[in-house]
Amino acid sequence: MKFTKKLAVGLAACAFSFAAFAQQPIVIKFSHVVAQDTPKGKAAAFFAQKADELTKGKVKVEVYANSTLYKDKEEMEALQLGAVQMLAPSLAKFGPLGVKEFEVFDLPYIFDSSDHLHKVTAGDVGKSLLSKLEPKGIRGLAYWDNGFKSFSANTPIKTPADLKGKKLRIQSSKVLEEQIRALGALPQVMAFSEVYQALQTGVVDGTENPISNLYTQKMHEVQKHLTITEHGYLGYAVIVNKKFWDGLPADIRKQLDDAMEQSTRYANQIAKQENDNALEGVKKSGKTAVHVPSKDERAAFKKALVPVHQKMESRIGKETIQSVYKATGFDPSKM
Repeated sequence: MKFTKKLAVGLAACAFSFAAFAQQPIVIKFSHVVAQDTPKGKAAAFFAQKADELTKGKVKVEVYANSTLYKDKEEMEALQLGAVQMLAPSLAKFGPLGVKEFEVFDLPYIFDSSDHLHKVTAGDVGKSLLSKLEPKGIRGLAYWDNGFKSFSANTPIKTPADLKGKKLRIQSSKVLEEQIRALGALPQVMAFSEVYQALQTGVVDGTENPISNLYTQKMHEVQKHLTITEHGYLGYAVIVNKKFWDGLPADIRKQLDDAMEQSTRYANQIAKQENDNALEGVKKSGKTAVHVPSKDERAAFKKALVPVHQKMESRIGKETIQSVYKATGFDPSKM
């Protein structure tokens, strides 16, 4: 009887411990490389809040900003290994991963406006691209905007020739390398967290960034000139470890999908406002002269850079590029 009683007590204790364990929240580590007060940083925090609300505390999203957990060269491998569950890397990161079709987003001047862009990211072309990540063990959930990139340097930039011979930092992307070479400049691949010091010490002469990144990383303090070329798009894909995601209960996945949908609307709404605010901050700092190109100056940059599209057809795939043209109505022959 004593043994039976002890066994009953033991089983009850086990049942309690398993119940307690079952009540522990599911933890999602969400790592990214930019500051908390950027569009991506704010959207990640918003998602964490919505995930908590919609799952009623069953999911806890831990956000690690500003490369505190992994640098941008390390984070993709960490996701594939399951060391983190969620990332929002820039779209340029998927080319080096082997999904070269994503480099269509790096093509200069392929999107003339946010409306054109969203016809791709919110449409069939965007969904098709995300599906190509699955063989890599990655599930794509959404696209988040950051904004359109502009060039900065320590000398004025009014024509493509003004960048000739300059060392310009870029993300790792063959398309971006070709873009910089088309300007007669020298591409310098570098981790985002290292750019400020490289600009400060003259290791590189300039860079391309949405204004919110330029401002929040204080790059404007070490760049005397900024020209609003808006020549390329910088956006992110929110991705998760596929095995982790598929292993979640169906109701939790649905709630997280809802949280992501709300977060995506929020991210894309604030991106333009954040960049506008950052531009005002750059101007008020008095450290950087801001130049807005005339219609003719912008046309000159387009003429110099749009030929990159054709040069990259063999890498990205002509079909992928044409699908974007069709979705946006872009006609390269009119450049």
